[in-house]
This record gives sequence, C-alpha cells and structure tokens, in this order.
Amino acid sequence: MFIDAMGLILADNKKITLGELSKPRALAAVPFGGRYRIIDYMLSDMVNSGIKSVGILTLNKYKSLMDHLGTGSSWDLDRKNFGLHILPPYVNSESTGIEDAEELEGLLDFIRSNRSMYVIIADTNMILNTTSNDFVDKHEQSGADISIMYNRDGTKYGTPNYILDVDRKGYVKDLLYNPDKSASNRCSLGIVVLRRELLIDLISDMIARGERVFGVHALAKKYDILKVRAYDYKGLVLRINNVQTYFNSSMQLLDDQIRADLFWNGMPIYTKVKDEAPTLYFENSNVSNSMISDGCRIMGSVKNSLIFRGVTISRNTKITNCVIMQDVHISENCELENVILDKNSVIRPGIKLVGHRDYPVVIGKGAIV
Repeated sequence: MFIDAMGLILADNKKITLGELSKPRALAAVPFGGRYRIIDYMLSDMVNSGIKSVGILTLNKYKSLMDHLGTGSSWDLDRKNFGLHILPPYVNSESTGIEDAEELEGLLDFIRSNRSMYVIIADTNMILNTTSNDFVDKHEQSGADISIMYNRDGTKYGTPNYILDVDRKGYVKDLLYNPDKSASNRCSLGIVVLRRELLIDLISDMIARGERVFGVHALAKKYDILKVRAYDYKGLVLRINNVQTYFNSSMQLLDDQIRADLFWNGMPIYTKVKDEAPTLYFENSNVSNSMISDGCRIMGSVKNSLIFRGVTISRNTKITNCVIMQDVHISENCELENVILDKNSVIRPGIKLVGHRDYPVVIGKGAIV
C-alpha cells in the first residue's frame, strides 16, 4: 500500500565531515557500497514506499550530486507532474547559514505546490533499506504532531548523535545532542514525518520569527509545544558520521547476513545505470571475500575489500581491507591495507600504504601517489 506523502532529503550536514571524501562533493554524493552513492538508499526507500515527489535540499558542492541524480529516471522520478526536484541551496540540515527569509520561502513554495497529506524529511547519512508505510501508519494512529524514527545504537557510533528521552507513552520529552552520558540508548535516525499543512505553518512561523535553522532535529526540538512521538526502528542501520564509521560500515557489507538484509530483502536499491563490461580476472589473480563491481581489471590479489566500477589492479599487487572507488588505477608491485582510495586516483608502482582499521589511510579524488 502506497502512502500519501512527499519526501525531502537533506543532502548535506555541517556536523558531518568525511575529510577528503566529502571535500569535492556533498555528503549525499559520497560513493558507498560498490556502485551506489549514499543518497541512493534513502531515495530508494522513499520510492519503494510509493512516494512520487521528492525534493533534494542542497547546500554547496552539489555538482556531483546533480550529475548522479540527473532527471531522476533511475528512480522512476522523471515525471511530468511531481517527480525529483533538486532545490537550490536555500537550507541545510542544522545549518546556520541562512541569510534571509527569502531562502526559506523558496522551500515553502515547493512544499505548497504539492498536495500530499504528509511530508517525510530525512538526513542522508543513514544506510538502510525499508519503506515508510508502517512509520506513517503508526504516526497517523498515534495522533502525534511529529514522529521521529530511532534505533537502539546509543552513542557507540560517535558524534554527531541525538539521544531521545521518551516518556511512558512514547512521546519525546528531551533531545540530547552528543551527551557524555545518557540513561537512554534511543538514537535518532534523522527521519521525521508530519502533516504537510503543519510543516507549512512551522516554516511560516520560522520566517516570521527570523529563525535560520531548518532540519530534522530542529523540528523534533519542538517537543515542548508539539506532540513529538518516537518510532522504534528495528531493522538494519549503518551510520555514517565520520571517516571511521564510513570505513567500518563499508567493511560490514562483506558480511553475508548484512549484505542480504540491505540488498536482498525484496526492496531494490536503485542507482544511476551505467553500461560496463563484466570484470576481467586475469591469470594468477586471486580474490577472496570481496565485492567487485563491473568494468574492473583484476591482475593482482584482493582480500576483504570493496572494489567499485572500472578499477584496475595490476600484477603482483596486494589489496587487503580496502575501499577502492571508481576508475582507480593501482600499478604493479603495490601493497595497500586499510586504505580508502577516492575515484580517479592513481597509485604508482611499488607504493606501500598501510593504515589501521580504526584509522584508514584516505587518498583524495584524482590524487597521484
């Protein structure tokens, strides 16, 4: 059953940085999981829920994101009515850079142009595969003004995190940002649902008051004047808060059960379609426990690694516990362990790069090492 809702995805977040990985692009456009970008997971969740109108709210560095999303055809959102809309950089998740009311009014115009009953607003740093149908149903049944999704991760994935303090009836009574200690392990997933008309009223009030902060948790913090209900999500979630959690979440995809929960649960993850030749494995190549995307040329050894599209790994080269992004060339006689290589980078012959599982070496986009 499809839901009567529109979607808003916040493509970036000033509180989250992935170092060299997010320097040339928005957080939403960072590659993750072989042939995907981070935004593909939340966008696919919305499409699989039957949402036909999605707005992507940008801040800056959105060229890569626009190139990836295109017209939205890969998500069946290239529609005459509604579809996918990339909004100019009006607002951003928890951003304080809004200079005047006109920027919020641009967002307000987009929301007013829709006729859906509900709006689902989501941050972009969560990797999950679900639909929002039960989330919206439970929200509607509860009579709450806003519902916010959480799981029981607590603070174990580091900062930033928002911990929910919930009363016996399931309503939020406090929202703690990066607490040193907390009696609760309810950690927000950065996804809320509310009626479209209520969101219009809240943004109009923000404009009237001269407020400059718009985001999922800015809305959830209105628990003192609105009924904000917490929704317990029990499915798989991979959090990306920093380079370490990005690397660890990538490595978790090599676990058969996690990979099955994310990709093979009956709900597809859509992404930009590319026609690549199958990967070519040369004589004496050796690959174990790795995800290899199409279009690669494997001549060396690959173990416990994620290899994106179009990667060349030359002879006598060993790759262990690495994330190698699109169109990377690794020359002969190299050794890489616990390394993240951004796209289009080149590793010259004989180079050895060794990082730690908790502190991987990160090589930026287009670098020559």
